[in-house]
Amino acid sequence: MKSKILDAVGISAAVLCLIHCIVFPLLLIIPLGISHNPYIDLAFLLIGAVVVYSVTRTIKNRKLQFLFWTSLLLISVSVLADLIFEVHIPLIYLGAAGLITGHVINFKNHKH
Repeated sequence: MKSKILDAVGISAAVLCLIHCIVFPLLLIIPLGISHNPYIDLAFLLIGAVVVYSVTRTIKNRKLQFLFWTSLLLISVSVLADLIFEVHIPLIYLGAAGLITGHVINFKNHKH
């Protein structure tokens, strides 16, 4: 049951992250005085890291573990590039999509 809850949290956080990453640049075009804050991306990364660590401890499927950790690595590279170099790398979209896919697959693999 705990893993199902972690998958639900992971799916929710990854979807919110993906929405944030897609919608926020569009909001920057509108002159509302909004500026990009990379610490929001860092918060999503930290939530994702805790959930991925917890989920991958319990699953035996190596391909699924690889998908989770690779997705988290893609997000990490993008967030760190933004924090350190102030450069936006679109790897964050692939990472978020990978986390969503991994959590959905893991959720469907549970015995209900």
